Amino acid sequence: MTTNEALDRRMGDSEGDRNSPPGHGDSRADGAAVPAPAIPAGAASGGPVPGGPAAEAADVQTGPPPLASAGPAVQLAHQQLSRLLDQRVWLPGSQLPGERALAKRVGVSRSSLRLALAILEAEGRVHASAQRGWFVRADMVSEPPSVLKSFSEVARARGLTASAQVLSCELRSATYEEAQRLRAAPASPVVEIVRVRGLENVPVCVDTTVLARAQDTVASSDLTDISLFSLLEDSGVHVMRSAYTAHAEAADHRIADLLGIPLGSPVLVCDEITHDQTDTPVLLGRAIYRGDAYRFEATLLRGA
Repeated sequence: MTTNEALDRRMGDSEGDRNSPPGHGDSRADGAAVPAPAIPAGAASGGPVPGGPAAEAADVQTGPPPLASAGPAVQLAHQQLSRLLDQRVWLPGSQLPGERALAKRVGVSRSSLRLALAILEAEGRVHASAQRGWFVRADMVSEPPSVLKSFSEVARARGLTASAQVLSCELRSATYEEAQRLRAAPASPVVEIVRVRGLENVPVCVDTTVLARAQDTVASSDLTDISLFSLLEDSGVHVMRSAYTAHAEAADHRIADLLGIPLGSPVLVCDEITHDQTDTPVLLGRAIYRGDAYRFEATLLRGA
């Protein structure tokens, strides 16, 4: 047994390579959960410790220390992890390696690594999931207030690459409800497209669109890397406004599998009816976004 292994065993560190964030508990050899030990404020930087000589002169810090006041090992871990995140070694939304492997990679102890991860979490770069470990924050999509843009246009404006996996593309007759919402004759022809939209190849939403215009053009096009708005505009249909609603749900089995999230995770369900330059409805849309990857913004005006 090496010296490090002996120290780990003496400290009760028997979790192997499990990725456990601070505050979510470690496990003993028999599997019983115990609370993670509290880290005294200033312990990593040589600052005051509760009960020490300077305790009465300093407030006890409950969150991670500011980076500037953290110890050199924590700063090193933060620097190394930030560089790896900038290089996208781990894709947005993906799980980080276990703490033991991460600590070895950046060359610090696991206690310093955990403080660095806590600082990165406060910076919005990673987040902890109970009993599952640390994850890279997913790239956030947000609709500009009062501006109608396609998913591809929003991604491009943020310097991100939009992707799409086409699950189905079907020419069919509109249902009675669809025909009513589109102000079309019953059983009018429509094309239904179901896609998983992503950012940097990370799934962000499941998008279902029912189009009442340019059906043949859309059905025969490669929809993996093109905006439906662009296809419509090429066909002389210019989208002008959208009636938009959003509500929260829990992901069912299908949505969880498609988005790569745990069953029951929060998702935002957005429904829209989009109109053209003649104020005629041209498409019905439903996009189901993973809760950690979408932010809805709106401009609200108070009437006189």
